[in-house]
Amino acid sequence: MAQDNTGGTDRRRPRRPLPRSSGPDRARRAQPRTDDDRRPAGPPIPEGVDARQLSPEIRGELMTLDRRTADVVARHLVAAGNLLDEDPEAALAHAQAARARSGRIAAVREAVGIAAYHCGDWAQALAELRAARRLGSRSPLLPLIADCERGVGRPERAIELSRSPDAAKLTGDEADEMRIVAAGARSDLGQHEQALAILSTPQLDPSRKGSTAARLFYAYADTLLALGRHDEALQWFVHAASADVEGVTDAEDRITELT
Repeated sequence: MAQDNTGGTDRRRPRRPLPRSSGPDRARRAQPRTDDDRRPAGPPIPEGVDARQLSPEIRGELMTLDRRTADVVARHLVAAGNLLDEDPEAALAHAQAARARSGRIAAVREAVGIAAYHCGDWAQALAELRAARRLGSRSPLLPLIADCERGVGRPERAIELSRSPDAAKLTGDEADEMRIVAAGARSDLGQHEQALAILSTPQLDPSRKGSTAARLFYAYADTLLALGRHDEALQWFVHAASADVEGVTDAEDRITELT
């Protein structure tokens, strides 16, 4: 799901009311605080959000929590997923609320990292996605992590990750996502010829469809344009627009600009 750099606040615990200085409450014994009392409430969960909307695999990860906590965490994760595209800041707030209750679960840290990525908070996204990997996430997070390295100004580190043994294990769309990130890192360094070589190996198939293909073609076209190869760039923006059935790029606008 990596984007080519196109994707938190410190939620302090709310202060509890001070004890009354007079009246019957003063003589009342203090009640023990539960774990939920000490946790930030987080944003209100929208109506209609149900824990059962979460994937069975992630719900399985939450089984280490008590039932009440697992239900709240699951609903925050569902809300985060629902809001990710339309309001990434709100999605991040829900993901952070889930993390406050279950910070040792890979899927939760991954959710925070992805939401932070969508907000353009590269440093937070990097920290959370790394934590998710350490905790055993089975998602292919390496392209996102490499793109976050670009976001924090370390394109060389992104290139290094793209050459790692873990990157060599990526296949399909995930491998293409890493190609896009590695090429972007080369372009960050002004190495457009090297970027073009990364994007064209293996050779591109202009008949492909889907968001990853569209973004791959778009990156190729953009790199061609940076090299002054206007006509070829226009052709690949056309291929990107044709592949982009979900509208993830502005290839149509670029075509208009170039013509």
